[in-house]
Amino acid sequence: MIDRAGLADFLRRRRELLRPADVGLPPGARRRTPGLRREEVAALAGVSADYYTRLEQARGPHPSASVVAAVARALRCEVDERDHLFHLAGLTPPPRRAGRHIPPGLMRLVDHLTEVPVLVLSDLTEVLWQNRLADALSGPLAPEPGRANNGAWRWFTDPALREMCPPEDRADLSASHVRDLRAVWSRRGGDADVTSLVTDLRAASPEFATLWERHEVAERRADRKRFHHPEVGLVAVTCEVLLTPESDLALLVLFPTEGTDAREKFDLLRVIGTQEMHPTRS
Repeated sequence: MIDRAGLADFLRRRRELLRPADVGLPPGARRRTPGLRREEVAALAGVSADYYTRLEQARGPHPSASVVAAVARALRCEVDERDHLFHLAGLTPPPRRAGRHIPPGLMRLVDHLTEVPVLVLSDLTEVLWQNRLADALSGPLAPEPGRANNGAWRWFTDPALREMCPPEDRADLSASHVRDLRAVWSRRGGDADVTSLVTDLRAASPEFATLWERHEVAERRADRKRFHHPEVGLVAVTCEVLLTPESDLALLVLFPTEGTDAREKFDLLRVIGTQEMHPTRS
């Protein structure tokens, strides 16, 4: 059962402990109260200011697990604090594996990486967070976590995603997805989330099923990709994984490929933004 008073108190105290610099925000005008403003936490969590305010006033609705996880990230909660927040909301915390929880230190790092597209992914290629430039390049995340934000699932089941890549690149990208997933299967193939994803992909995609039977294994630590963007054209990026999958999370940074005009296109995308140019994930 939700502990509304306890939830409200914990949210307020965590918010008051944070400074704008802790979450990548400028100091701004003089603040009358310590910590972040409610509307700042709401924006970081992707919820409305009114919704978050009602939670802090112990009169809000029962938040979903995805909302609690987003608020925990916005408030830079450590794992123990995240679990406490779930219990206060009357929910079962996620497993103590990294899961969908992004540690505060990693969030502090990505807040300062604004010149290139940056994504944080689970070891099963679910995109947990991405910055605004990644939004502009490949489209914003779906509001609810799960398959709609999973790179491997979308690659083999969503034709719109493939259209973003040149046809001559697609076979290599397919094989790379499968080899990487094989490596996860090797590490923790008995886990339900791994088994479910592989089983569903084999049923949904004959291409995936064929590649899976090859039994090729290789974690992706670096790659090169090209994206077709409706406004700026073809963008060539060099992908670097800066955190290894052993931590259950990967920090993926897309650098402009040397010898191309990708850097100039990044600058243009930063100005253009998303502007409804990408289909909404569902």
